[in-house]
Amino acid sequence: MSVLLSATCVVPAAGAVLTAALPAGSTEARRTTTKYVALGVSAVTLVLAAVVALRFDPHGARYQLTESYSWIRSFGITFSLGVDGIGAVLALLTAVLVPVVMLASWHDADPAPAAPGTGPDPDTFEGRRRTQGFFALILAVEAMVVVSFYALDVFVFYVFFEAMLIPMYFLIGGFGDRAGGPESARQRSYAAVKFLLYNLLGGLVMLAAVIGLYVIAQDQGFGTFDLPGLTSAIADGRLRLSGTAENVLFLGFFFAFAVKAPLWPLHTWLPNAMGEATAGTAVLITAVVDKVGTFAMLRFCLGLFPDASKTFAPAILVLSVIGILYGALLAVGQKDIKRLVAYASISHFGFIIMGVFALTSQGQSGATLYMVNHGLSTAAWMLVAGFLISRRGSRLIADYGGVQKTAPVLAGTFLIGSLATLSLPGLAPFVSEFLVLVGTFTRYPAIGIVATFGIVLAALYALLLYQRTMTGPVKEGVREMPDLRARELAVVAPLVALTILLGVYPKPLTDLVNPSVNATLSQVHETDPAPAHPVAATSGGEQK
Repeated sequence: MSVLLSATCVVPAAGAVLTAALPAGSTEARRTTTKYVALGVSAVTLVLAAVVALRFDPHGARYQLTESYSWIRSFGITFSLGVDGIGAVLALLTAVLVPVVMLASWHDADPAPAAPGTGPDPDTFEGRRRTQGFFALILAVEAMVVVSFYALDVFVFYVFFEAMLIPMYFLIGGFGDRAGGPESARQRSYAAVKFLLYNLLGGLVMLAAVIGLYVIAQDQGFGTFDLPGLTSAIADGRLRLSGTAENVLFLGFFFAFAVKAPLWPLHTWLPNAMGEATAGTAVLITAVVDKVGTFAMLRFCLGLFPDASKTFAPAILVLSVIGILYGALLAVGQKDIKRLVAYASISHFGFIIMGVFALTSQGQSGATLYMVNHGLSTAAWMLVAGFLISRRGSRLIADYGGVQKTAPVLAGTFLIGSLATLSLPGLAPFVSEFLVLVGTFTRYPAIGIVATFGIVLAALYALLLYQRTMTGPVKEGVREMPDLRARELAVVAPLVALTILLGVYPKPLTDLVNPSVNATLSQVHETDPAPAHPVAATSGGEQK
C-alpha cells in the first residue's frame, strides 16, 4: 500500500505544528526563520503533490494510490484516501498556490508599531506570536484542503470540509487587511463571523444528510461511509434510495457545497471575507477553499445521487446564470478593488457550477479546468492588487491613476490578470470558459446563450478597473510608487507563466481530468447529446 497520499496530507499538518511551536521573538531574524520553515514545508508538499499527479495513470483505475486505515469500526468509518484525475489536479493547484501566497504575504503578519495606548506592542507576547500563528494557519488550511481532495470516506471528507473553517476564521478575523481604515478591526470581525456562520450552517445541513444516508444504507446492509462502495451499490441497484429520500439527501449535500462555492443567493459572505482579509488570505478563500465546494458537487452530489442531480439540474443552472450576471453587474459598480475581485469570482463560480450540472463531458471538463484556471488567474490578479494596495494604503479605485507611468511592471502584470479574468483567447481561462459554454449549449441552449452575456460584463469590469487605476494622469499618492520588487516578481512570474502555458497547451490537464469526467457522467447515466444536424457522408466518401 502506497503512503504517498497520506504523506502529502501529513507534511503540511506537521509543518503547521512545527511552525506554531517555533520560539517566539520580536527580532526580524526569528520571524524570518519562521517564514522560511513554513515556505520549506510548502515546497515539500508541492513536490509530493506533483509526484501524485505524475504517478496517476489516466488509463488506469478511477481511484489510484489508495490507502485505508481503520478509524471508527463500529460505524464503518475508515481514513480512506484515493485520487482521481480531478482530485490530483486540484491538490496540485493547492500545493502551487500555498508557497506563492506565503511569499506574497511575507510581511503581512509582521507586528506593526502601535500608537501609544492602542493595540499590542511588537515586543508583547501577542506581537511576537503573530508570524508563527499566521504561517501555521496557512499550512493547516493546506493540509485540510488536500485531505478533502483525496478523501474516499464520506465522513472523513465531512470532518475536514468543516475543520478548514477554523483556521480560515482566524486568518480573516485576526490577520486582516491593514488598508481598511479605522473601522478595519470591527469589519474584520464581522466578516470572519459571517464566513463562519454561513459555512457552519451549510455544514450542519450536510451532517444531517450524511447521517440520513448512513441510516438508509445500514438498513439495507451497507453500514459504511466508503464512497466507492456506496456509489457502486447505488449504480447497480444493490442500494436503493426512494425518490423523496434521494432528493432530500441531495439537497442537504448540495446546500453545503453551494455555500462553500459560493452560489447565488448563498454568496453574501464572500465579498466581506475577501474585502477584509489580506490579499494572500483572499486567494486562499477563492482559489483554494471554495474549490472544495465545486469539486464536491462532482464527486459526491453526482456520484451518490444521480437521479436527483438530473432532477435539480435545470434549477441549479438557472441559479448559476443568475450568479454569473449578478456577480458581473455588481463588479462593474464596485468602488473597492478587492470587493470587485470578489464579485468577479462569484460570476466565475457560476460558470463552474453551470459546467458541472450541464451534464456533458465538455461542460464538466471545462468546469474542472475552470477551477484550476480561475485559481491561477484570480491569484495573480488579487496578489498584484494586494501589492498595489500595500503601496498606496487604500482599497478605493478612485485613489489610483497613472500607475503604469510610475510602476510599469506592476501595471503590466495587473493587465495580464485582468485579461485572463475576461477570458482573453490565448490565456488559460478562455479554454475552460469555452468548454463550459459549448457543453451547456448542447443540452440547454437558452441557458448557454444567456450566460454569454457574462463574458461582455467581464470585459467591462476588468478593463474599467485597469483604465481607472493604471492609465490617465498620475495621482498624488501614486507619484513615488515603487515597481515590483524581486520577491513580488517571484510571486507573479509562475502564475503568469502557467496562465499563458495552459492557455496555449491545456492537454496535460485535459488528459488527467477527462477519464474522471467520463466516469462521473456514467454514474448519472448521461451521454453527450447527439448533434441536432448530424453530418452525412456522400457516396464518394466526402461529408456534406
